[in-house]
Amino acid sequence: MGTLRIAVFLFIVAAMTSFISIQVYGENASPKLDHFDKRHFSRAHLHKIQVLQHDSVSTQKHAKKIPKAAEADPLVYHVTSYGADPTGKSDSTDAILGAISDALNGPGHGVLYQGIVNLGGARVDLDGGNYLISRPLQFPLPGRGNLVIHGGSLIASDNFPNDGYLIDLSPASNNATSAYNYEFVTLRDLLLDCNYRGGGIQVINSLRTNIDNCYITHFNTKGISVQGGHETYIRYSYLGQHITGGGDPLERNFTGTAIVLAGNDNSVSEVVIFSAAVGIMITGQANLITGVHCYNKATGFGGTGIYLKTPGLAQTRIVNSYLDYTGIVAEDPVQLTISNSFFLGDAYVVLKSIKGVVNGVNIVDNMFSGSNSGVEIVQLDQSNGGFNEVDQVVIDKNNVNGMKLKSTVGRSSIEGNSSSWTADFNSVFVFPNLIKQVQYSFITNDGSFPVHALRNVSGNTVVIQSQVSATATVYITADQSN
Repeated sequence: MGTLRIAVFLFIVAAMTSFISIQVYGENASPKLDHFDKRHFSRAHLHKIQVLQHDSVSTQKHAKKIPKAAEADPLVYHVTSYGADPTGKSDSTDAILGAISDALNGPGHGVLYQGIVNLGGARVDLDGGNYLISRPLQFPLPGRGNLVIHGGSLIASDNFPNDGYLIDLSPASNNATSAYNYEFVTLRDLLLDCNYRGGGIQVINSLRTNIDNCYITHFNTKGISVQGGHETYIRYSYLGQHITGGGDPLERNFTGTAIVLAGNDNSVSEVVIFSAAVGIMITGQANLITGVHCYNKATGFGGTGIYLKTPGLAQTRIVNSYLDYTGIVAEDPVQLTISNSFFLGDAYVVLKSIKGVVNGVNIVDNMFSGSNSGVEIVQLDQSNGGFNEVDQVVIDKNNVNGMKLKSTVGRSSIEGNSSSWTADFNSVFVFPNLIKQVQYSFITNDGSFPVHALRNVSGNTVVIQSQVSATATVYITADQSN
């Protein structure tokens, strides 16, 4: 009987112990054992879990809170925190310059190009405001990179200097430690209103600058000026001296230049230039223009869409662009490609002689549309003297509607009964009195085989003669390039 009582007592104690263990496990916010088959857990296993959970709870209750390490200040400089007025009623020049100065003097994260401190992607945030500016936002010191200025509008005040730029990437101090002033500076999501006083953005001797999604207007000098350095990329932006959608009654009075590239290896892509005397002025080499729409000022009013002032060495590609009533002028072009572009409203290409050199020029696969006024798609300006060095020039495969086709390749077919066949290519050839290659086929209608030969090439005219008269068709191809 005593043995039975002892067994019952031990059973009750064991049951209570298991109940307490399960409850403790649950109270410690661990997964409930109901999700598992408790039959697979031994009493020892449950006791081990209980001890571990108890130790965890005990540690959490008695552990002291460890203070976090001091967090670094974020690399975002809000101009409104510096006192800039986002309503544009008061002058915000000093406030924005203060934010830019702090960003440039912020913590460095190694270097980019030699001597350029990496600012780690610091941002000067304009907080979506409109800010009145009375003098250029000129960077106070050189040798910095990996910085963004974005997100707002800058408006020149009535006393803004006429020769200044709203944003000036040229250092106020001259203590440069690098071959370049700045590297990887990005200006994006900005509207710059120059108020007909000065220009929008100036970039001097900088490396890998991005100007992205900007609207620049009311400039009286230049919208964007790039001088020296290389790899400035201007993308998805809109520039115009006057805000217009085309056909402006004051178009003949437009002045200024939207973009100046006075450096090498730059790119302008997906950009619209809607008013200026000159759309893009290029004075450096190895630049790329693609996806640009110029309707800045019609050629008939004295405007130019793209002007290449690079006599002797252009090394420029103009592709997939839209010249809308305004054309392209290239001085003594050497290595120039103009292709897959659309010229509307009698817009055309001018090759302008400075020292009479044109070499390595391809004007191919373009579309020209005009008013049926006899305007030639490619013209020569030889007011300074004729072109006397012409080599590797291909002007071909362009399609024309309402304009006069000009080419360096002429094709003609002549039928008749004669001993002399003459093809005159003056109406199609670009250059006067220049034929470098001739190919022809002589096909008689009666199966005869007379002796024939190329007898004369002069004045852009080709003469084929046969020894005797024959009824024949002569196909002639003449080329002005090698």
